[in-house]
Amino acid sequence: MRDYLSGFQEQCDAILNDVNRALQHLESLQKQYLFVSNKTGALHEACEQLLKEQSELVDLAENIQQKLSYFNELETINTKLNSPTLSVNSEGFIPMLAKLDDCITYISSHPNFKDYPVYLLKFKQCLSKALHLMKTYTVNTLQNLTNQLLKRDPSSTPNAFTLFYVKFRAAAPKVRTLIEQIEQRSEKMPEYQQLLSDIHQCYLGQRELLLGPSIASAVTELTSRNNRDHCALVRSGCAFMVHVCQDEHQLYSEFFTKPTPKLDELLEKLCVSLYDVFRPLIIHVIHLETLSELCGILKNEVLEDHVQNNAEQLGAFAAGAKQMLEDVQERLVYRTHIYIQTDIAGYRPAPGDLAYPDKLVMMEQIAQSLKDEQKKVPAEASFSDVRLEETEPNHPTKPGSAGSLSARPQTTLSPADLHGMWFPTVRRALVCLSKLYRCIDRAVFQGLSQEALSACIQSLLGASESISKNKTRIDGQLFLIKHLLILREQIAPFHTEFTIKEISLDLKKTRDAAFKILNPMTVPRFFRLNSNNALIEFLLEGTPEIREHYLDSKKDVDHHLKSACEHFIQQQTAQFVEPLELFTAKVSALRTMASQGGPRYTLSQQPWAQPAKVGDLVASVYKTIKTKLPLTLRSMSLYLSNKDTEFILFKPVRNNIQQVFQKFHVLLKEEFSPEDIQIIACPSMEQLNLLLSVSK
Repeated sequence: MRDYLSGFQEQCDAILNDVNRALQHLESLQKQYLFVSNKTGALHEACEQLLKEQSELVDLAENIQQKLSYFNELETINTKLNSPTLSVNSEGFIPMLAKLDDCITYISSHPNFKDYPVYLLKFKQCLSKALHLMKTYTVNTLQNLTNQLLKRDPSSTPNAFTLFYVKFRAAAPKVRTLIEQIEQRSEKMPEYQQLLSDIHQCYLGQRELLLGPSIASAVTELTSRNNRDHCALVRSGCAFMVHVCQDEHQLYSEFFTKPTPKLDELLEKLCVSLYDVFRPLIIHVIHLETLSELCGILKNEVLEDHVQNNAEQLGAFAAGAKQMLEDVQERLVYRTHIYIQTDIAGYRPAPGDLAYPDKLVMMEQIAQSLKDEQKKVPAEASFSDVRLEETEPNHPTKPGSAGSLSARPQTTLSPADLHGMWFPTVRRALVCLSKLYRCIDRAVFQGLSQEALSACIQSLLGASESISKNKTRIDGQLFLIKHLLILREQIAPFHTEFTIKEISLDLKKTRDAAFKILNPMTVPRFFRLNSNNALIEFLLEGTPEIREHYLDSKKDVDHHLKSACEHFIQQQTAQFVEPLELFTAKVSALRTMASQGGPRYTLSQQPWAQPAKVGDLVASVYKTIKTKLPLTLRSMSLYLSNKDTEFILFKPVRNNIQQVFQKFHVLLKEEFSPEDIQIIACPSMEQLNLLLSVSK
């Protein structure tokens, strides 16, 4: 058994030895594997590093090549620019120009590159050559067009002026593509901006060379054709310049896509030729009608109708038109001042101007005869139906209603309402205002209207006094009332204020303070302690005051109208019942004396208060009313010819007469016996109202 086990032990030892040897081989293989594995990994990492470095080198080479490409283009571009066959119209010129712009932009953005200044300078030189080629081509094209047109004899070609546009429009496509490239690059590079400016200057210079003499000759021809008609000259001249400005803008758009202020500068310069001709003519115009019509043409027809509808193309012309308008307005204001002083304030009325009421009666008779003829021939117009509609076409008022103190319409027309029958200063003032209203600024109009209406009112006051002296007082008063009503009605349609502000210097405090210095005794005693007190007071309190006050023409007209109506009412009341008023006043004076301790009185014992004398007084007053009332009403109807106006104006007179008679009736009852009242025979209020009712 032991041998048997020993055999197994030997076998196990043999197996163990084999295993140990196997382990030794495995360990050796593992060491060899680790060695090979390490070598392989190192080789792999080395390969990867080499590939990475290769990629970096390739990228670097490409990057360098890309950067060098901009520098390498210098030789190619320079060769093309120096080529004698190069033309700006060739297909390769625009791409070359784009490449040149890219190179300059790239180099300019990398100032850290080597030889940066050298290459930038060389590329700039190439750009200068390219720009010179484009400028030369464009300028030569424009100059050749101008030379061709200038060689033509304008007299041999009826439409020579039209050729100035036809030739340029035909040549526009040759240079428009090139100019578009320049305009696109002008915002990025100053060299292109300068080139574009030079081309603008050349283009506009050639246009001025062509148009300057032609426009001057055309304006001269228009002036010789309309040398006596300033309005026709302005219309035709402005229409001509409007067409020139529009045509120039359209022609400019054929060459360029971007606007330039130099075009308007050229057009303004061309428009000066019209202004230079128009200006000397304006300063010699003296008629307000011509000046106002010129203002209307320039303001309405030219500036509002034409310029506002095409402000972009007519901006340059608008400046010249506004200057002409300002000159005309200045001349109009100056001539208006002279007109107001000479023809309104300085007007001396002729005998025919003051022939009131004779001229009204005559015109009424003529109107009546025409009405009679109209009944026979209905198709004919009556003279009495004539109304002034042309004085202010923009404000169609009815001068016949000028006599109305209320808003109610009238049914008849007074001869005084006819435009030709107005007092000359009224007609002139209103026509003057109607001419100025739409021609000048509102502030200037307000000042002139104040001056014109003030002068007109003063002339009416003088004419009223003359008529009162030559005829009757009622004629002068009604003349004044009627024309003030006409003034008030005719200025109402002017939608403006007739108010102006005047500034004055009040030197009252300065005068008082200076007087105290010169007269120390006038200074209070407590101020005399120091001799400098008066001087100090002068410095502190002697400052002049600035005062502002407003003048309102409408209120001035209303004030004089109110005053004239009040004087008319007072005068008419006195004419009818002044004796009764004096009698009542005497009685009131006696009563006052008695109430204050004076002697007692008995009215019937007064010589002037005897019933018979009082009766004669009442009869005289009643007779005066009965005889003069129709004459007064006839005069009112002749001047005013408006029942409403006549009623309103005469109503206070009738009320005053009624009040006087009412007081007189009360006095009779208090101071006289029934027998004396019968002797006096004062008409009752019913009788008086019946007599006065004809005025209703």
